[in-house]
Amino acid sequence: MGIIALSYLGVNSNKIDDWSTFAIKKLGMQKVDKTSKSLLFRMDDQKQRFCITGDDGDCLSYLGWEVENKDDLKYFAEKLENSNIKVFVGDKALSDQRFVEEIIYFFDPSNNRIELLYNPQKDQEPFKPGRPISGFKTGVCGLGHAVLHTDNISKLVPFYRDLLEFNVSDYSFDPINLYFFHVNERHHSFALIETGRQGFHHFMVEYNNLDDVGQGYDLIQFEENAIAYTLGRHTNDYMTSFYSVTPSGFFVENGWGGRIINPNTWKSSEMTEGPSFWGHERLHMPEDQRLKFRKKRLEAAASGKQAPAFIDCPWLYSNMKR
Repeated sequence: MGIIALSYLGVNSNKIDDWSTFAIKKLGMQKVDKTSKSLLFRMDDQKQRFCITGDDGDCLSYLGWEVENKDDLKYFAEKLENSNIKVFVGDKALSDQRFVEEIIYFFDPSNNRIELLYNPQKDQEPFKPGRPISGFKTGVCGLGHAVLHTDNISKLVPFYRDLLEFNVSDYSFDPINLYFFHVNERHHSFALIETGRQGFHHFMVEYNNLDDVGQGYDLIQFEENAIAYTLGRHTNDYMTSFYSVTPSGFFVENGWGGRIINPNTWKSSEMTEGPSFWGHERLHMPEDQRLKFRKKRLEAAASGKQAPAFIDCPWLYSNMKR
């Protein structure tokens, strides 16, 4: 019972042609619908996973979270209303637009639009990637993950943890305040980063093959200002990834090998080793800010901190767990 996956997300942008090229040729998504002002994309057998609305702003438009049972919509609506959060019930037009059976929506304390949905529609036609890739790791783990900037992390953590019942995976206060949350077996489907800003930091798509990531890196690494974080590996979810700059200015993490956890037994803890074992040089940051993260990576290297060896094979890890 409850929220079980990040189902889809939408971005406000009128850069239709730029986004079409980026999502198809760089990420490998499949364009399924286009009007003069909007775009819809698939990543698997779900009708839609990603939308460019055509509206001005170059910002997050909404995050869509799937609930397990239809009654969960009523449960969360009542819980939110009791906490003075206004909840709106989506009409048939909105449900049809999102390809879901039922939907409600509301806004978090930073005015990010959150949608809860039941029963997203599947497509009978096979997924056809926009570039040759082995596919995305989605299924029960959902689209991937989404990360929001915040200027006050203590204001948002209770909303997602206590009201929406996201589970804390881990957290960190050095070199920056971070909270990671899981709603299924993916190590995190949502995170908050206290940068002093508000808005969309990035979303992550996970590929089935490491070569999909490497070839994606080659496709854009020689373009000017196309890479935000170089290739690297995270300490908490063991993801090998790089971050590309989208046409709207926020980032997409292109990853492989993410950690699968057991939500029933997982215990949250503070991370002290920094966000990356190696790599992930933050090219978008001024040099003085980069040094804080680089220092943590060099400390990890000096002490020999690494992911457990069997995590090198996510398929094996997943099957060992089962």
